[in-house]
Amino acid sequence: MQDELLLLHRAKSYDPDALAQVHERYYDAIYRYMTFRVNDLQTAEDLTSEVFVRFLHAIQQKNAPQKTIRGWLFGTASLILKEHYRKKKKNQVTELSEMLPGETVAPTEKMEVQEKKDALHKAITNLTEDQQQVLALRFGYELPVREVAETMNKSEGSVKMLQTRAIAALTRLMTGSES
Repeated sequence: MQDELLLLHRAKSYDPDALAQVHERYYDAIYRYMTFRVNDLQTAEDLTSEVFVRFLHAIQQKNAPQKTIRGWLFGTASLILKEHYRKKKKNQVTELSEMLPGETVAPTEKMEVQEKKDALHKAITNLTEDQQQVLALRFGYELPVREVAETMNKSEGSVKMLQTRAIAALTRLMTGSES
């Protein structure tokens, strides 16, 4: 924690090494969080970059986080996701293939993989907001239960129960069983 406060202080002073260290330390975790919530790698990359752009802007505007970089970055990532889905509702887009030229994958295999991704994404959107947040933080952001509980202002037991219920609900939704 002390290390993070020192890093935050250095970043507020526009120390290029500190800013680079913030990016290196948190980029992968935020990107995993975004990919867990967004069904498109390029969009996840763009949204992750937007988190860091807003961090720099907050420093410039003297609105930088006061105590924790990670908490601020997560909160901003969550806000950016909400904005993304609001915009997406207004503008429906078609996903482009990210295959390299010359790569060959059987069309049926490609279709099956995409159908599974779409089904999982749709199933996740059928969960409650708290369940989606717990799964994204635990598996996308790779936070331990204790930190998820702190981030969401819930008890560890509540987070464990939300995670258990979310996984059970996903299992039911993905397998089509109702029990």
